[in-house]
Formats: sequence, C-alpha cells, structure tokens
Amino acid sequence: MTTISTMPVSLTERAAQRIAEIAAGDPATPLLRVSVEGGGCSGFQYKFDLVAKRAADDLVLEKSGATLLIDPVSLQYMEGAEIDFVDDLIGAAFKINNPVASSSCGCGTSFSI
Repeated sequence: MTTISTMPVSLTERAAQRIAEIAAGDPATPLLRVSVEGGGCSGFQYKFDLVAKRAADDLVLEKSGATLLIDPVSLQYMEGAEIDFVDDLIGAAFKINNPVASSSCGCGTSFSI
C-alpha cells in the first residue's frame, strides 16, 4: 500500500458515499478500483471495477467507509485528479476532474493527454 502525505488524487464526500453504498451491496468485493486503459473516443478511458483485494503497490484512498484503489500505471494519468459523483438530469455517474487530460469526450469517460 502506498502512503503519501499529500494525496495525488482526491475523493469527494459524494463519491465516497456512493462507493460505500455500492460496496455494501456486494460484500465479497468491497473495494472500488479505478484504472486507465487505452480506448474510448479520446484515446484513454476510465474503468471502474469492484474487487476483493488490494495490490501491494496500489494507492489506497479511504474516506467515509469507502475504499478506492488506483494502480501505479493508472495513477500517472490521474495525478491531481478529483473523483466526484454527480446525479443530475442527464444521469448519475462518477466524474473525474483530471488536470492531466488535455481534452475529454462529451460523455466524460474518455480523455486524451
């Protein structure tokens, strides 16, 4: 587990509450992993998975009963990002405000650097 005095990624209270709700519904996989992979309409896309275990080199964010994991490779594409949860007229989803991204698609799930 990576421990850093200032976190390179932040998690809003809304996102933490939603992660805790989702994880409570599936106790076998209580951790949310966010990763970055190639693809999407802008070159890279975010992937969200519920998992059972942490990897030794994961960045671990814990807040309000929620645990979020980010692997080191994905972290380099998310440095300084804020993970939020929005629930508005067009739907409910996790939103990543990523300063590393130079552009993103209209749906907000893919980005380019």
